[in-house]
Amino acid sequence: MTSTLSMANLGTADLAMARSQNAASGTAAELRNAARAKDGNAVRETAEKFEAQFLSQMMGHMFKGIASDGAFGGGHAEEVWRDFYVEEVTKSFASKGGIGLADSIEKQLLKLQEAA
Repeated sequence: MTSTLSMANLGTADLAMARSQNAASGTAAELRNAARAKDGNAVRETAEKFEAQFLSQMMGHMFKGIASDGAFGGGHAEEVWRDFYVEEVTKSFASKGGIGLADSIEKQLLKLQEAA
């Protein structure tokens, strides 16, 4: 008998972790493909996605300690939507330069392309 994973059975933390793991595995595959692809735009885009994922993990942990009774009204719904908010903020942050991680990743991927 196989078990299926249902969104209804997941708690807030489990849902956030599942989304994070799926994004991380997708980003790792994208990094490998970008390193092989000789496409500068794809390399930059992938590096920014990786930085956004990294920042999302950092900021997600920052928000875990904040009580959810503020601007959004609190409760379970805020906990669920907070992860989406953090994800979008970090995507925007990474696309505007972020903390410089995407630049370092892009340089390394371009070196890998030149070596291949």
